[in-house]
Amino acid sequence: MEAKILKGGGVTSAQGFQAIGIACGIKPRGEKDLALIVSDVPAEVAATFTTNLVKAAPVKLSMKHAKKGKVRGIVVNAGCANACTGVGGIADAKRTVEHAAKEFKTKPQEWLVCSTGRIGTRLPMPLVYKGIDKAIAKLTHEGGEDAAKAIMTSDTRRKEFAMRFKVNGRKVTIGGMAKGAGMIHPNMATMLCFITTDACIDKATLQVCIDEAVEHSFNRISVDGDTSTNDTVIVMANGLSGTNLLKSYHPQFDLFKKTLTHVMRKLARLIVEDGEGISRVVDVVVKGAANAQDAKMAALAVAKSELIKTSWTGGDPNWGRIMCALGYSGARVREEMVEIYYDGLLAVANGQPSKTPIAKLRKLVRRAKFTITIHLHTGTGEYSILTTDLTEEYVRLNKGE
Repeated sequence: MEAKILKGGGVTSAQGFQAIGIACGIKPRGEKDLALIVSDVPAEVAATFTTNLVKAAPVKLSMKHAKKGKVRGIVVNAGCANACTGVGGIADAKRTVEHAAKEFKTKPQEWLVCSTGRIGTRLPMPLVYKGIDKAIAKLTHEGGEDAAKAIMTSDTRRKEFAMRFKVNGRKVTIGGMAKGAGMIHPNMATMLCFITTDACIDKATLQVCIDEAVEHSFNRISVDGDTSTNDTVIVMANGLSGTNLLKSYHPQFDLFKKTLTHVMRKLARLIVEDGEGISRVVDVVVKGAANAQDAKMAALAVAKSELIKTSWTGGDPNWGRIMCALGYSGARVREEMVEIYYDGLLAVANGQPSKTPIAKLRKLVRRAKFTITIHLHTGTGEYSILTTDLTEEYVRLNKGE
């Protein structure tokens, strides 16, 4: 049985998960800015965190707690990143989980904390304490939508997705929510993602699954080439579906991995489609590279090039800029063997212009979404990445906070 998409699904779609999003005053205009995600029972947890050497206080704390054992919940705030805040910021992150743990009569180590927003400012802890209390009073098994709203910063819409399938005749659900619109680049960026599942799976196996799923989802998106201080992906599995333990030898294990990856890929695409100031979403696919690493280098060079991205903004199929990026990418490239396609229409053959009329290519590049396929004809390596154009609106949005 293949997994099915749940209409309106999110972080509370799986059995035994509650959530809520409330306004506690961190954001100045009274918007929702604090979310709780709580499992009814202790849950296995696996996570990946930013590769930036400058890590926010909540990232440092959550990295420690995620290694220790099962967890009960996550506290998330928006509007303040609690990054570059020194020992005081670490203390604030600790106080946040200690307050939540006290209210639930659990250990602080059973809680994770995430923050997103402005770097360099301390959390207003009196507001955070009151916000946690308010959120606990409103927790509900139908609170996923409010939670998804509360973690938004420059996002223009909430990002939620869920799927369901059967294991041993029982329903298993994987649902999640994410935020992110800028500072998006492979190895994750200003991006938070929270996945919940009622699958029965051990911590080590779950970590293997999340690592693989992140590599094929959040590590294959790019908006502006910046990697942030706060990005986090957390998966909680509480086992309340009542299935047999999912191990590598289980008949439905591959279905679980496939579905987890699908959920993450969908959430990753929602982030790119909501990229700050974008007007184009572009799939860059490299085929026939000497090896997988060469394919990755070639794809990243194209996806990161500001010259290429701005040409997309103007609806200009400037494949010469793509050839240039391939040449400096570090991948093995033989100019006379390169083919480039726009939505399957040949633009470059043997490293030279094809016979396709430029007007047809322009029409394709003016679409809101299109695919550029690059064939290097030097091997069998493949890689793909989802990226965007670079607009004047992006500059306007980011020239000051």
